Amino acid sequence: AASGEKFISPRARNLAEKELVNLDVVAGTGPQGRIIERDVQAAIAAGNKLTGKAKAMLAEGGLQAPAQGSGLAGTVKAGDLKVAQPNHTDIPGEGEDFKVVKMSNMRKLIANAMYNSLQNSAQLTHHLGADARRLQALRKKAKKAYEEGRIKANVTINDLVCFAVVKALQKFPNVNSHCLGDAMRLFEKVHLGLAVDTERGLMVPAVKNADDLSIIGLSNQLKKVAEDCKKGCINPDLLSSQAASFTVSNLGNYGVEVFTPIINVPQSAILGVNTIVPRPKDLGGGVYGFVPYIGLSLTYDHRALDGGEATRFLKQIAIEIENLDIEF
Repeated sequence: AASGEKFISPRARNLAEKELVNLDVVAGTGPQGRIIERDVQAAIAAGNKLTGKAKAMLAEGGLQAPAQGSGLAGTVKAGDLKVAQPNHTDIPGEGEDFKVVKMSNMRKLIANAMYNSLQNSAQLTHHLGADARRLQALRKKAKKAYEEGRIKANVTINDLVCFAVVKALQKFPNVNSHCLGDAMRLFEKVHLGLAVDTERGLMVPAVKNADDLSIIGLSNQLKKVAEDCKKGCINPDLLSSQAASFTVSNLGNYGVEVFTPIINVPQSAILGVNTIVPRPKDLGGGVYGFVPYIGLSLTYDHRALDGGEATRFLKQIAIEIENLDIEF
């Protein structure tokens, strides 16, 4: 736009034409000095009673007039003008077809954590699929055993994947870690974080010493921390990003086929678990068929891990999933 040209919203222009308001002396408080409807309303309220100097200063932009001036009969003088103060509501279209709502404290915490993570780490994501036939077979057996009262946990696909992740982490200590910038915190135990979707927003509680738990114990603990988050009674210490050594985020139930999870820093990595989809596979003997595959997305901090190690770890998770040996 040419220098000095004013930007005016359609609603502001229509109101100005209807009320015979001279837009040349109206200060815009929208982005880049855009005149919006409330600026015209303020001019109407002021009665357009301005001194010549006040009008000239307003025309230059960056100032706004009060509804009532200090001059005779409320005339607005140059000294009454104030610097325009745009705020969070000064967004194009404000007051026209949408509203601005302040973030909740919980949303602010999540926003700051996500922003801080991406600003202070070197993140990238690798994707891999694992044959899910054994996973589905174990889930079927576990469901039957639970319904018959032979086990005390309704073991889910996610529980089985987390169990496989714990096994893989024990073989890759550099992944089971925190990146501290110029140092690494390597954990001897696996403290597994679980991303939980709640009405208040995302929470990531930790299951401490997950490597000491059986599949039944892990299943029960994962469900407990998730339920406590949803009820609002989770131990705050378990929500600290320092509490877990590695996190799993599962969007498979929503049908997501691939995504890029964000690391819960200072943790060095996070696994995204996707939905199960059919993929072609060589079944041997020149026979090909479609088999179920579960998608795995590993985001890692390249400061802490090189691509080769991260890929080998991701492959190990797939191997653990494909070779789970559990009796129900």
